[in-house]
Amino acid sequence: MTNSSGAGIIDAHQHVFWHGRDDHGLVRDMDEHGIERAWLLTFEIAGHPLDPDRTRFARILNPRHADRDGSRAGVLLSDLLLARDRHPGRFELGYCPDPTDPRAVPLFEAACEMHAVRICGEWKFRLPIDDPRCIELFRAAGRRKAPVVLHLDAPYLPPRGGTYVPTWYGGTVAHLERVLEACPETTFIGHAPGFWRELHADADTRPEPFPEGPSPGRGRLDALFGRQPNLFADLSARSALAALGRDTSLAADFLEEHAGRLLFGRDNYGGDLLRFLRTLPLAAGTRRKIERDNALALLSAATT
Repeated sequence: MTNSSGAGIIDAHQHVFWHGRDDHGLVRDMDEHGIERAWLLTFEIAGHPLDPDRTRFARILNPRHADRDGSRAGVLLSDLLLARDRHPGRFELGYCPDPTDPRAVPLFEAACEMHAVRICGEWKFRLPIDDPRCIELFRAAGRRKAPVVLHLDAPYLPPRGGTYVPTWYGGTVAHLERVLEACPETTFIGHAPGFWRELHADADTRPEPFPEGPSPGRGRLDALFGRQPNLFADLSARSALAALGRDTSLAADFLEEHAGRLLFGRDNYGGDLLRFLRTLPLAAGTRRKIERDNALALLSAATT
């Protein structure tokens, strides 16, 4: 499957050596769905060896990195480099080191210079996204025009008073807006449940991580796009598909209105998102922007 111009699709949110597939399995899946290239992103599980993510994600991650001392885990830069070297022309690399590591900024800069990394991502760490150490990393990415891919999961879910979610990342859209204002030269690409639940106006009342059912109308996300020109988003994973699927009319309007700042992405395998997008009455130009042109434009501005 290709986009309406006949050119291949760019998957702007992908990982490798996870969910039971190696790099060859990923490329086969890309070919099955007309995906010409993919952004491969790291996912570093930082912190204490007993961090719950080390257990929660163990079944889907590369066991090669299950060090007994817990020093590193997740989807690491070394795996991305291996995949790119074995499949020339298929992958663009993203790398996001642990912001609590004092070496985070020089590590990111070295990855750009040595390995042609042009994306800072995936940022997925259990600390507030507006932590000063994160801000410094984001500003370093902004100096290189490298877009930052953010995973946002709220630490509390409704009802009133809040239910604590121990597997939170980053904070809320209020934290996100502070980051957008603190780093105006940096492009941020929002993603994940804490981000996409804000597409609808009931984010403060729905206790589910992935709310379903009829939408009561547009939420804070639409206004945030209007106020913050450095905010982009990718449509990856269950979170975006669930949010868009609640109201296809609202989804089509949102995609048309913000077409220049949205990117196709999967975060896994398969064609669910492609099939959904094909059901929406989107203009051909909107499809081209989302499926290819926006990703190309962001990377053309990035420096290594």
